[in-house]
Amino acid sequence: MKVSGKTRRQQASIVSKINKEESKDRLGLRPLTRLFPYVLRYKGHLVGALVFLALAAATTLSLPLAVRSMIDNGFTKADSTFVDNYFYALFAIAAVLAISSSMRYYFVIWLGERVVADLRNEVFAHLTKLSASFFDTSKTGELVSRLTADTTQIKSAAGATASMALRNVVLIIGAIFGMIYTSPGLSLIVLVAIPIIVLPIFAFGRNVRRKARHAQDKLADATAYASESISAVRTLQAFTNERLVSGRFSDAVENAFSAARSSVAARAFLTAFAIFMIFASVVAVLWIGAGAVLDGRMSAGLLGQFLLFSVMAAGALGALSEVWGELSQAAGAAERLSELLDTDPEVKEPDNAIALPEEAKGAIEFENVCFSYPTRRDHLIVKELNLQVKPGETVALVGASGSGKSTLFNLALRYYDPTTGTVRMDGVDIAQASPQEVRSRIALVPQDTTIFAMSAADNIRFGMPEATDQQVVEAAKLALADEFITQMKDGYETVVGERGVTLSGGQRQRIAIARAILKNAPLLLLDEATSALDAESEKLVQKALDGLMVGRTTIVIAHRLATVLKADRILVMDGGKFVEEGTHEELVAKDGIYARLARLQFETEMAA
Repeated sequence: MKVSGKTRRQQASIVSKINKEESKDRLGLRPLTRLFPYVLRYKGHLVGALVFLALAAATTLSLPLAVRSMIDNGFTKADSTFVDNYFYALFAIAAVLAISSSMRYYFVIWLGERVVADLRNEVFAHLTKLSASFFDTSKTGELVSRLTADTTQIKSAAGATASMALRNVVLIIGAIFGMIYTSPGLSLIVLVAIPIIVLPIFAFGRNVRRKARHAQDKLADATAYASESISAVRTLQAFTNERLVSGRFSDAVENAFSAARSSVAARAFLTAFAIFMIFASVVAVLWIGAGAVLDGRMSAGLLGQFLLFSVMAAGALGALSEVWGELSQAAGAAERLSELLDTDPEVKEPDNAIALPEEAKGAIEFENVCFSYPTRRDHLIVKELNLQVKPGETVALVGASGSGKSTLFNLALRYYDPTTGTVRMDGVDIAQASPQEVRSRIALVPQDTTIFAMSAADNIRFGMPEATDQQVVEAAKLALADEFITQMKDGYETVVGERGVTLSGGQRQRIAIARAILKNAPLLLLDEATSALDAESEKLVQKALDGLMVGRTTIVIAHRLATVLKADRILVMDGGKFVEEGTHEELVAKDGIYARLARLQFETEMAA
């Protein structure tokens, strides 16, 4: 039977996915090694944790020796002085054990909290540096889930769980040596049983990690859907879709619960298997040892010592099986976070970045630029485009939606690099310059204004974090935002709500304009900067922008043609290319696309 190329590609994709999953399964706890560099930053606390861990383990392992001495020497000889001294020693051991255990807990929990704080900071900082293409295909809620739920899972692993694992490993090793010292013959039974117990634990642990990773992915899906729905709560209420959205979230939560239940069931089975096998071996040892005592081949104290060592080993091994499940879950979380940290931005800082000229003029040039978005590689948004904007010049971009206007802004800001061609700022190819330096010379007023859940002053100060209160007020006055800000309850310190929910569209736009004014960059990118304003405010803000644009290079995207009448040049875009260029009067005289747009718009405004 002949197999089509598409079918072969699908088969190859399935095989690749299976191989990838199998590769992940083989990782075991390896993703947790990613935490070592964070732990090693705090060597003092790490040494303290290890010292008190060893002291607590050594104190615990001394108890069987004391019990043997008590049974063989204290009770049999009826020596009350020995018994008293024995219990005094036990009180001292209890005090040492309590102090060492508490100090171990402090150092270990401190390390866990500190490591997770550093990890969260690094993951968030890394996310802020990733390219726009990464966020084009990522869900915000899922990223937040990784920053919160996954790091919380790791906090347990890096703190209490890791401490318990190390403690139990030390106890197992110490108890095994103690058993061998006490009775090599009985120890052989235990040593034979250990591989039978441990190997399945490792095998089941791999399954637990896979199921835990799946559960965390499902929880992230639910978190992402919740984040998206809450951010659009007014829209869902306007369409009375509360029941629909709640039902879909409920389905997502149930999927997460089902995945978590599967993970818990795997851990429960692992725990049951480990405990049965461990204590069955202890019972077998006790049975054989009891016969040895009756035959006179072993003292009661020696059997008691061996039994305590074996119980310690069994208890530690049983606890380790539970800890292994928790570590497997943390490994799944660490793997998800590692995926983020290992994601490189497509727009990178060059190894030997070329500095932009010290004198920032704001000139920008597009030379033979072609571009397609990463999600649609087969569709060119911009085609063989050439544009040179001189310092101080005002250029307006006009055209239908999807013609490529906003894409030019994205390329100028170096959110993306051109597929082919070059973008230059002040004569320097921005692909060879630092993205931060390029963006520092651009002030942007987007059509979809971003307002943060902080005060009005801090929202404006986002344009220049070090700005004084006076500078903030001056920028607000120039953007005609001072009047409505001073009328709010707390003036400039009024918290405007998430996404500026307490402000009108025009107020949000004026704060964004004030932010751009405060940045005082040589190149202005205005994407429908006055689109959300009423007619009166539009005239006032346009006047403020006219003053701001003096001596600065400005590129304006406009659908309302009245806002671009004073532009030095108007460029009409269609299908990713410039099809017309000139002043308003020249383009109207050509009777082309611009003239048709102008007639339609101005006739509509006159009719209104």
